[in-house]
Amino acid sequence: MNWIFQLLLLSLLLPTDNIYQRGKASYYAASMNGRRTASGERYSSDSLTAAHARLPFGTRVQVRNLKNDSVVVLRVIDRMAASNSRIIDVSWAAAKKLNFVRDGLANVELRLLDSIPQK
Repeated sequence: MNWIFQLLLLSLLLPTDNIYQRGKASYYAASMNGRRTASGERYSSDSLTAAHARLPFGTRVQVRNLKNDSVVVLRVIDRMAASNSRIIDVSWAAAKKLNFVRDGLANVELRLLDSIPQK
């Protein structure tokens, strides 16, 4: 299935408030800093980036922590296993802005802001 069809289908299925997904978020381990991601880009703990199972690389998503209403906009640069129980893994900087570094996990909701095609 090509990405244009996927995004078109997704836009038809999204509720009017544009919530794409709700579920658990975690953040990257410190040992991942500087390593290459699935997109080829190097992960930086100071960047506002994320891993997702299906969204195309370059997609911008708004992530909201449901516990404290903290919000951050992230760019998808990495993949996570589709079988993972979490819906997104965020950078350390994003976890800090979302106020869940201490907890390690957070209940979040994702809203799609835009998407650019995978290379």
